[in-house]
Amino acid sequence: MSAFPATRLRRFRRTGALRELVRETRLDLRDFVYPVFACPGTGVEKPLEGLPGIAQRSVDRLADEAVELMGLGIGAVLLFGIPEEKDEAASGAYDEDGIVQQALRAMAERAPEMVLLTDVCLCEYTSHGHCGVVDGDEIVNDLSLDLLAKTAVSHAEAGAHAVCPSDMMDGRVGAIRGALDTEGFEQVPIVSYAAKAASAFYGPFREAAESAPAFGDRRSYQMDPANAREALRECELDLQEGADALMIKPAFPSLDVIAAARARFDVPIFAYNVSGEYAMVKAAAARGWLDEPAAAIESLTAIKRAGADVIVSYWAKELAGWL
Repeated sequence: MSAFPATRLRRFRRTGALRELVRETRLDLRDFVYPVFACPGTGVEKPLEGLPGIAQRSVDRLADEAVELMGLGIGAVLLFGIPEEKDEAASGAYDEDGIVQQALRAMAERAPEMVLLTDVCLCEYTSHGHCGVVDGDEIVNDLSLDLLAKTAVSHAEAGAHAVCPSDMMDGRVGAIRGALDTEGFEQVPIVSYAAKAASAFYGPFREAAESAPAFGDRRSYQMDPANAREALRECELDLQEGADALMIKPAFPSLDVIAAARARFDVPIFAYNVSGEYAMVKAAAARGWLDEPAAAIESLTAIKRAGADVIVSYWAKELAGWL
């Protein structure tokens, strides 16, 4: 007769090979999207202090990077643009020769197999830095929808494979779906930033996208991080309006929302492992307080374990060498 305990869960933990054999959640580069930042100029590569290893790149350098990414096994990017000039109408967002539109064409030419997703928002292109049209101190919802729809159509015309509205205006998914369908882009999917919280973890991104608001904050349109039920309502409404996939942001502070969305909705779930999540591990690792590869892989595994099908992460390049 066997001695107590008969059930010994440590049996499969004895060696690395045994642990690997029964591992429940695995990371695969094919499930990752790498964020990239297009900026004006030629031959420009501007490292970002708050995001070590990440840089703004001019269109020519970004096309080179697309080739590099494909060689590493990273098959998808999320493209952000920094225009040469900004104005109150965010005209650079939907200019047919805007920075994102140029980058899409250049990357498609050099890396035709790359999946090109684009961030659809106005904050990088407005002189005030908000994600919608401004009237005084008010961010006007319905007037912003037309500009967001025009931006999405212009991205599709330039070759975007999917558009990702991140503005959090009410009704923007329906407006974008209607505009894409009207212009003959009914095949282009919408990955909606459905549950996007007004998070403290976005700080380094403001430098990367040069999009800090000139006044106030974004709490009147981005979600209260404390609200999980509301996050699921946002997801449900966006699906009703025509979203094909859902993005939840920030990822690590929203693991419960990712898990709840995965349980409730039968669509692809994207999670954005945001700049602050990346930067704080980088900063701790630089001081010797954390083992960066181990901490990054553990964090990304937790996001996958919670239910994310696709993870947007600044670690994607390094992950190619760690896995």
